[in-house]
Amino acid sequence: MAEKFTAEELKRAEAQFARPITFMLSVARLEQLPEAQYDEVAFAGRSNVGKSSLINALFNQKKLAKASSTPGRTQQLNFFNFDDKLYLVDLPGYGYAEAPEKLVKQWQMMLKTYLRGRPNLRRVFVLIDSRRGIKKEDLEIMKMLDESAVSYQIVLTKADKISAAELNKIQAQTSLELEKHAAALPDMIATSAEKKIGLDKVKAEICSIICS
Repeated sequence: MAEKFTAEELKRAEAQFARPITFMLSVARLEQLPEAQYDEVAFAGRSNVGKSSLINALFNQKKLAKASSTPGRTQQLNFFNFDDKLYLVDLPGYGYAEAPEKLVKQWQMMLKTYLRGRPNLRRVFVLIDSRRGIKKEDLEIMKMLDESAVSYQIVLTKADKISAAELNKIQAQTSLELEKHAAALPDMIATSAEKKIGLDKVKAEICSIICS
């Protein structure tokens, strides 16, 4: 299968990701959302899927996004300003049943309202643990994005934790599922924040949004 991005496009994306990114604010209520000044991409996924680790790896920083082994650490929408060209958003993890029910419902409502109504949201990267595949909570988010006509792309995380055969199997299963979803992009990206696998492709996808 032909590569989606040329060597020149990957090189340009790598250069773009050397540009500054800064933490802006954490949003606990929708009225705190920043003005939609730039295009926006968001990272969504089940709690402890590795969102913060992936963001840190993309920008080669250890503490840009708060990573934790404790599920549910990210409880707000965390906004980052990428080179005054793009807002990057680390969304609250979903599917963490041990949090207080009232708090879980509050997160869910804020997340759904944000995803459905943010006018400058260009793409959501839906992170899936490659060891577990798409779960019920992932399907709920995907359905909501389909209904809201928000483009999204699957990013498989922790791909270094399984064999190549297992990864091929989960990719095939995921591809079949994506055919059922109108707003899903067909190209998925297998990544490992620890081993730096697939990061160049995620960078190129984001760069294509900045440069479009």
